[in-house]
Amino acid sequence: MPKPTGERLELLYRISQTINSSLDLATVLDVLIDESIKVTRAERGLLMLYDADRQLALKTARGIDRSTVEESDITSARSLVEQVAKKGQPLLAGDAQTEFPSGKRVNRKLDGLRSVLCVPIRHKDEILGAVYVDNRCQNGVFNQADLELLESIASSAGIAIENARLYQLAVERGRVERELQMARAVQAGLIPTDTPKIPGWELAAYWRPAHEVGGDFYDFVALPDGRTGIVVADVSDKGMPAAIFMALTRSILRAAAGQNNSPAADIAQASRLIWHDSAAEMYVTLYYACLSPRDGRLVYVNAGHNPPLLLRSAGREIQELERTGMAAGVESDTKYQEGSLELNTGDSLLIYTDGMIDAIGAQGHYGEQRLKDAFKRFSQLDARGIVAALEKELCAFSNDDISFDDITMLVIKRTI
Repeated sequence: MPKPTGERLELLYRISQTINSSLDLATVLDVLIDESIKVTRAERGLLMLYDADRQLALKTARGIDRSTVEESDITSARSLVEQVAKKGQPLLAGDAQTEFPSGKRVNRKLDGLRSVLCVPIRHKDEILGAVYVDNRCQNGVFNQADLELLESIASSAGIAIENARLYQLAVERGRVERELQMARAVQAGLIPTDTPKIPGWELAAYWRPAHEVGGDFYDFVALPDGRTGIVVADVSDKGMPAAIFMALTRSILRAAAGQNNSPAADIAQASRLIWHDSAAEMYVTLYYACLSPRDGRLVYVNAGHNPPLLLRSAGREIQELERTGMAAGVESDTKYQEGSLELNTGDSLLIYTDGMIDAIGAQGHYGEQRLKDAFKRFSQLDARGIVAALEKELCAFSNDDISFDDITMLVIKRTI
């Protein structure tokens, strides 16, 4: 029998207040199914919501063994929920054995169902899922008043469910942001805070990941023979995967530096280890150089990296230091050639990653030629000045939006 209006309003208010008192989705759903069974005098109940792939997923159930959800025990119940959620129309059956049209999917096996009541759960124009209750023992347990009552409860629940989901997303977003901040702090700790102090030499560097973390890095390694190892590298990805691979690569390069007779052998060894430890088919381009401060000799390997730019103090033409092998980690056994040069007083070398030339502005990509021209213009500055001027120009070119890719640059300049 229909409930008195006053009693019904009081009941709806109490249930709505209870459902909306929590921002925990599981709690909201448990309260919803418990109250639905209670007010309709049902024997069993279940609640299903659409997941991110728009597939109905069971969220909570009462009077039903969840281990049998995919089995014949509630095959019809699931079918009815799918029907209601798909059409967005409620379903009321006083005798499920006789009221469903024969031959339809929902009537293939009714599992002894008698009374059935199922209503969609909505939020605005979106159907979130459906709540279902039934009775296997009696016909006519539910009536039109029960249907209207359950629809009202489901309407209130739709708001509560959406609020709980939004809260969960906010919590998850906050957790992810905190983890990314921690990851950035950890990664920043792997980047040198200062450059080596070498009499007669200036070294300066700039590092900026496109996102919270990235795959670019630079490093300095004090070698046993008194030389200084210099690395600029770019991992073949962005974000967290690149950051993890960057840390691995940095450790391997540090371990391999100076362990062999030449930089080429060091990088060949590092490449094998990177290939062996990389399950994600990632690789890294890098420029690795060994600088002898006394005589200015630089022996290097360019493993698939952008050619560094060399500007002699005596001339205005820029020389590109071409690649001497493929990127590290591509193959299990890669051989590398070495290049060498002597840096004289006033000479400058710019090593950079492709984020610099790929930066986008109103005129398109920044490009290699603009970088060369800028390097020439700023070459009379000290190393720190060159780096600062290049960064300023890059920001101006891209209107301060240089977040397309990670950016790293390093300048070596001989002063005496």
